[in-house]
This record gives sequence, C-alpha cells and structure tokens, in this order.
Amino acid sequence: MKPLSQCRLYTFIDTAYLHGRDPAEIARQLCQGGSDLIQLRAKNSAPDEIRRLAATIGPILREAEVGLVINDHYGIAREVGADLCHLGQEDFFDTGYTRVSELAAGPSAPAVGLSTHAPGQALRAVAAGPAYIAIGPVYATGTKPGAKPVTLDYVRWAASYVTIPWFAIGGINLDNVGEVLAAGAKRICVVSAILNSTDIAEKCRELRARLPIHLS
Repeated sequence: MKPLSQCRLYTFIDTAYLHGRDPAEIARQLCQGGSDLIQLRAKNSAPDEIRRLAATIGPILREAEVGLVINDHYGIAREVGADLCHLGQEDFFDTGYTRVSELAAGPSAPAVGLSTHAPGQALRAVAAGPAYIAIGPVYATGTKPGAKPVTLDYVRWAASYVTIPWFAIGGINLDNVGEVLAAGAKRICVVSAILNSTDIAEKCRELRARLPIHLS
C-alpha cells in the first residue's frame, strides 16, 4: 500500500451493506474507484468468517496496492497479514491499553488506527501512538445509529490540533463532503454512500475527485 500520509479515500466492505453481493466483486470495484484503504467490517461475523472474508479480498487489495484494514480484531489482522487494524475506544482504552506498542511489535504487526469522538479522546489517542485516528461521526449515520454526531466543530478542531493523519467519518456523501473539506478535512472514510450506490467504482471516483491532491 502507499504511505498512509498519502491516503485520502478510505472505504469499507461492511457485511451489513453487502445485501447478498460478492465481497470479492465489491473489493474490485472499490479498488477500481481509487480507494486507498479498505476496511473489512463484519460486526456480527464469527472470527472464522472474518478470516475467510480477509482471505477472499486480501489478494485483490494487494494486487491493487490498496491497504487492508481489519476492524476490531487485532489478532486476526496479524494472522491474515493486514496492513492495519482499526479499534474503537472500547476495544483499546476500555480493555486496558494505553499505548499501541502494548498490543504487539515486530515487522509483521499491523499498524493501528483509533476511533475518536471528542477532542479529549483525540489527544489521548494520539498520545497512544496510532498510525491514524478517525474523527466522527460527523453526521448521523446508520452504521452507528446510537452515536451522537460530533458535527463540523470537531472537524475544525482536528484540523487545528491533530498532526498525524486523520480521517473524517460518519454520514459523509457527495452532498456534504464539500462542507467537511471546508472545515479542514483532507481525508475521508465513506461507508453507506458508496456501498448503497448502484455503481460503486464511479461513486468512489466522484468522491475522490473532490478531495485535495496535496495533503501537506
């Protein structure tokens, strides 16, 4: 995969949004559309099913030089050779970790991204040493129905104070991505606006075209 600092469009293979579609075909379309990172999110799947899905999409992503992110399961991420593992606050801090280095070390260890929902969480997360943090949910989203939107105020705060790569996430689509970028975001995560599209690759291209080319 390209360096994380160069990644702009972070997309998902979320089993809740597959609706019977082939994960491999979804992976191909996401790659064709210009995804830099693709997260496998399978909230209600057993570990063996997550491993099977990772084995299915992994070769497609590697051929396209797109980073594979495993959601929630650090051990599985390491087993399958994923580039990254994404963990929520409850998966990391609430289980007793304070530093990413406490999870594991070594050349085969996946890098870690952390979710954050407020400035205090962001500061704590950055201090833990992740590869990136997520800022959100910016808007109400069906992927996190119980989560209160953090609004563009948190995006503006992150633009001023977060110095590691960060991605705005939550309810972002073509109608509102402009205001997210205007608030200071340069990288975005998009789930439903892409996976609910009839042309996944084209939707990725349309969103990617809105993102800044230069990230520094």
